Amino acid sequence: MALVIIVAVLALLAGLAANRWLRPRLLNADDDEGMAVKDLVGPLLTLTVLLLAFVLVTANGSYGKAEVSSRGEARALDQLVETAEYAPVLQRARIQGDAVCYARAVRVQEWPAMADGNGSPAPSVWSTDFRTAFRTLEGKPVFGMLVAADNKRSDEREERLTQATASIPSAIFWFLLATLTITVVALGICLPRRNNRGQILTLAVITALLTTTLCIIRDVDRPFGGIIDVQPTAIAEAERQAERDFKANHPTDDLPCDAAGNRLAA
Repeated sequence: MALVIIVAVLALLAGLAANRWLRPRLLNADDDEGMAVKDLVGPLLTLTVLLLAFVLVTANGSYGKAEVSSRGEARALDQLVETAEYAPVLQRARIQGDAVCYARAVRVQEWPAMADGNGSPAPSVWSTDFRTAFRTLEGKPVFGMLVAADNKRSDEREERLTQATASIPSAIFWFLLATLTITVVALGICLPRRNNRGQILTLAVITALLTTTLCIIRDVDRPFGGIIDVQPTAIAEAERQAERDFKANHPTDDLPCDAAGNRLAA
């Protein structure tokens, strides 16, 4: 970081020195001639657009990963429920009941918390109970399949929580905002003062487009809390199917949790 700043400052000083002492020797031109402000605005606008495009691609990649991990977690949970069909009756009831409660805890408690980049301890209660149930099956053929499905679920949840946090640091966002401001001001300086209705309209359109791009970046970078957000559709469907299987296999048993995924008191 320091090296980049030092090199940039030295390059600026070298450019100013060259303008003062080398220019008269290299160019046969008056001292008043040279690039105007409007000649420098073009590269500045290009730089702004490239920066916004690059950051938008980065933010969109984070959004895509969040959506994929959410679906992967739901598929892994569904696989866990289906694999539990091969377990003895007691363990099957416990695992399938825990799966319903885990999905509820994710959907009701952890999903809203991810809007602020946080997680929730509620789903961990049931993932811990999964492993407790697995221990009683150690040595049986179904044990390895259950552990594999649960590991997949755990990995996908960890990826989902990772993508809930902003992938673009605040410093970069403020830098982009400052660059946008400087670009718009520089373009405004270059506009004619009279008969400029068309130029002002064009500047307003450019400002709106750049601002919209930055707003989209900000929104997509928060995949669980913005306007364009990832909905808990997949985990809700996994919950529905797990609850259906639990009631079909154990019609007289009650789920060990409430509607929010909190464990019921014994």
